[in-house]
Amino acid sequence: MPAVFLKDRSLLSVGGADAQSFLQNLITTDIVSLAPDEARPGALLTPQGKILFDFMVSQDGDGYLIETDADQNDGLLKRLTMYRLRAAITLTPLAENGITVCWGEDADRIGGARDSRFAKAGVLLSRRAGRHGDDAPALYEALRIRHGIVTSGLDFALQDAFPHDVLMDLNDGLSFKKGCYVGQEVVSRMQHRGTARRRVVTVSAATALPQAGTEITAAGKPVGTLGSVEGGSGLAIVRIDRAGAAMAEGTPLLAGQTPVSLALPPWSGLVFPTSADEASA
Repeated sequence: MPAVFLKDRSLLSVGGADAQSFLQNLITTDIVSLAPDEARPGALLTPQGKILFDFMVSQDGDGYLIETDADQNDGLLKRLTMYRLRAAITLTPLAENGITVCWGEDADRIGGARDSRFAKAGVLLSRRAGRHGDDAPALYEALRIRHGIVTSGLDFALQDAFPHDVLMDLNDGLSFKKGCYVGQEVVSRMQHRGTARRRVVTVSAATALPQAGTEITAAGKPVGTLGSVEGGSGLAIVRIDRAGAAMAEGTPLLAGQTPVSLALPPWSGLVFPTSADEASA
């Protein structure tokens, strides 16, 4: 099965006696319950609850590996260093950039950790540091889009999205049980009040979709913004209350001038509200 090298990913090692407690009290992911062969999504939030940095985190011996976009690596390291204070931890960037993803029946052939986001969608996908395959990156992009799995920069801007917006409440990237961390009060309030209305959807069209950043509208009113695009398929983050109302009324949805259909990822269990005054958490 495909093995794709993603060259624009970087790894940061977090070690030391306090590594677990340091991360547990800082990021959105429940580190304590993380399995040895699992990679989970996570984020470091602003105090206002928006995503400042996003990443994948996995165990690495007695410590942890944080995998993030290469352009976030320096900023994340500086922010973690600021929070370190007197904690007994080490923060070490790995010299080699890039990770390999492999999925399907042979997902384990490269070793590494299984991505919990894809596991939710019923896909076995492993992530491992270094280059262990040369299949086309477009194969991974198509898989990611098909299953509604977003990435920052392409699908949403950092400091502009809440974890609920990108389904982190549903893919093991956001814990509501482990106690306090930066931004926790805001996301807990969203969860308990059921106020999450912006959600990831898959987008499909009979023709090629316009470029990322194109506004999706219903009757001339904005519903959301197109993100990653591969031909006639794409991802977007939309107001599902507005989209649901438009769909219930039979109002066409347009990405620019292109008619589109929207669907919530089946693995999410979410449904579109049928009127604008309804919301789905």
